[in-house]
Amino acid sequence: MSHAIEIEGLRKTYAAQGNAPAKEALKGIDLAIPAGSIFGLLGPNGAGKSTMINILAGLVNKTSGRVSIWGFDQDRNPRQSRAAIGVMPQELNMDPFFSPRASLEVQAGLYGVPKAERWTDELLALVGLTDQANAYARNLSGGMKRRLLLAKALVHRPQILVLDEPTAGVDITLREMLWQNVRRLNEAGMTIILTTHYLQEAEQMCDEIAIINHGELVIRQPTQQLLARTDRKTLVLDTGGTAALPPLPEGAKAERRADGRFAISYPPSRLRADQLIDALRGASVPILDVATEEADLEDVFVELTRN
Repeated sequence: MSHAIEIEGLRKTYAAQGNAPAKEALKGIDLAIPAGSIFGLLGPNGAGKSTMINILAGLVNKTSGRVSIWGFDQDRNPRQSRAAIGVMPQELNMDPFFSPRASLEVQAGLYGVPKAERWTDELLALVGLTDQANAYARNLSGGMKRRLLLAKALVHRPQILVLDEPTAGVDITLREMLWQNVRRLNEAGMTIILTTHYLQEAEQMCDEIAIINHGELVIRQPTQQLLARTDRKTLVLDTGGTAALPPLPEGAKAERRADGRFAISYPPSRLRADQLIDALRGASVPILDVATEEADLEDVFVELTRN
């Protein structure tokens, strides 16, 4: 299967409530997500990401359009399409009086997984909750609760896993453990869809990225191709406390950082770093140290969504 998810003309309009007018959350999204990929779905708050995820999960009814999940049309085969996807939600939704083991058993039952085919112990080990398997969920730390949400999303062995802000508010250790598990699942053939506000994570993890804003698809490209869109690099110079820089070649802009170094941004398509350095040396500016910084996903994101 070439595409894990196919979306065509997806629209969602929320009806007016009280004094609030009707809101069009999704405005005709077309998107195909490759099978076996780690796919980033990014956008500002209110862009429509959560609405799209909830439609994929079968929690929100779309207004119009077509959604196919693992080859199953969501309208014609709702049960099969829902069984093909697992969602780790952003909110901590679990019964506080259930243990992790009981929560996974109940979740497996809801998906109709026969007892002989359940893998509760393996899941608990996967997310590092073996020692807490029989503790009340209300006594788990916030990080452990997030691990349990991941395990619940995997009980029915879905082909597609959606991670909705999975590392929000978690420590570095848990974040590393989560990404190790995600990579292992992806290497085993699972398609991963990631939404996150930590853009560095998306840059490191995702094969492709789609950016949504105001309910519309702004862009969808392979991660490296997306990063190459910004024609901007930064040259960071330690000039030994020089008070100011001379006029720079056209297209270059300098600012002084808090540590006293100068950061000169320039378009590499029109200027080279050695040209900037030669211009500074020609003006007798001492250069004690030089470093370069590439544009990152945050730069691209801001550029594409600022309006």
